Amino acid sequence: MQVAMIAESMLIYIVVLLLTGMVVGFACGMLGVGGGFIMVPVQIWALTSMGVDPTLSTRVAFGTSLAVILPTSLCGCHGHNCRGVVLWRPGVTLGLSGLVGAFLGGTIAAHAPGELLRMLFGVIIMGGALRMIYARDLRRGRPEVVSSLWPYILWGTTVGVISGLAGIGGGVILVPAMVIAMGFTMYQAVGTSTVAIAFNAVGGTIAYAINGWGVAGLPAYCVGYIDLLQFVLLAGASMLTAHWGVNFTHKISEEKLKKVFIALMILIGLKMMGLFDWVGF
Repeated sequence: MQVAMIAESMLIYIVVLLLTGMVVGFACGMLGVGGGFIMVPVQIWALTSMGVDPTLSTRVAFGTSLAVILPTSLCGCHGHNCRGVVLWRPGVTLGLSGLVGAFLGGTIAAHAPGELLRMLFGVIIMGGALRMIYARDLRRGRPEVVSSLWPYILWGTTVGVISGLAGIGGGVILVPAMVIAMGFTMYQAVGTSTVAIAFNAVGGTIAYAINGWGVAGLPAYCVGYIDLLQFVLLAGASMLTAHWGVNFTHKISEEKLKKVFIALMILIGLKMMGLFDWVGF
């Protein structure tokens, strides 16, 4: 009986992660985000339900999320580049700056309390949602893409630190920043974001792998704070659906894209900030 229950729980675990990976891939292709704000809550639930300490679960979820974002964002980048909306110079500049920042953020997060990290995650997502609400109107005052490299270095480093701290690719902040502060269209921001978040994912993944090495209480098949089982399930599914998201993006208006982006961010942000728990939902 106990073996059957364990097998059933494992099957549910696998199915949920595969479905989550599919949603993440679609979101990455459609919105230019890594999908960490979708993955992380599911990963934390899966790990804690298996008896892993909540703080360790949060760190493993963040580290693994960043590892998944790398191949997923590259798939999305390929699709957007084929449609001519990836600006490589800004994207690489944002990405290289973000890689350094993400390594720093990941190192800090590897020693911070899990509850604090979850709260920070929620606040960051809500902040990004609020930025997106005003993104279109604010962009009207800057019709051309910024040519100077310094804004990209500054934004890239800042978003990279946040990426490492919160286990996200950083697209939820980069996309509104590129639209509001750097003159990108929504399509250009989404496409170019996939380049930058790939670099962020590299820096953050390395930091979580190094800082989690040899830590007691981690799940089986972990390299530091990177759960290889979760990685295979999530990345395998997300890479299959990333191109679907790219195709969908270029069939709908910027306004509809923004509404989907904002609604999902607000929902996940409130959940991670603990509001639903507070009201008993």
